Amino acid sequence: MKKTICFADLGLKPYQEVWDLQETLLQQVIRNKTENKEEAGYLLFTEHPPVYTLGRNGNALHVLIGDDVRTKMGIDYVHTNRGGDITFHGPGQLVAYPILDLAQFKTDISWYLNSLEEVVIRLLRDYGLSGDRSKGETGVWLEPAVLTKARKICAMGIRSSRWVTMHGLALNVINSLHYFDFIIPCGIQHKKVTSLQKELNRDVSIEEVKEKMQFYFEQVFNVRLEREDRIPAIG
Repeated sequence: MKKTICFADLGLKPYQEVWDLQETLLQQVIRNKTENKEEAGYLLFTEHPPVYTLGRNGNALHVLIGDDVRTKMGIDYVHTNRGGDITFHGPGQLVAYPILDLAQFKTDISWYLNSLEEVVIRLLRDYGLSGDRSKGETGVWLEPAVLTKARKICAMGIRSSRWVTMHGLALNVINSLHYFDFIIPCGIQHKKVTSLQKELNRDVSIEEVKEKMQFYFEQVFNVRLEREDRIPAIG
């Protein structure tokens, strides 16, 4: 029998509010584990107002503008507890946060990251794009083996506590790529960032992309997503 994952699309929400919600859900899943209550976890979709987020071991020097300029541009800045380096979130970018108990799937972080990448790779295939992995680098890329053409379309960074995950992936759909000019994305020099809209050179429905991501998440993780009204409201 397929496991049920509680799903919620939060819409446009500030980064810190959704981070706090993830922490609440993570602790709830851990608490249920200690009480031997089965709960596979949650999947949250969201978009964020403009924000740079720095991973726990990231380099703050990878932000190329000062706080005064960043503030004038209306970009927030948050130092998070996820893995990875600096990245950008903004409207039109689909952010997915799975809070999963990997003990009910496979207690292997590499497998988990690979599975998240596979969800995006299958989604991109529906748009005629060949998403791929880049050796030693998380996320999903286009033409990663060609240095002059390699471009990242989906960034990833996670945290795990007692095999329960949080944070996740950010897929560039129709978001402005201008903000990436002021950071070294993921701390990786000389590689570009792209979006679904830029690659297809046409308008893309983010609602359609959300539907596809739900479908492939269910397929890759062999689960059933169920909209959940018990997830605390925010904002």
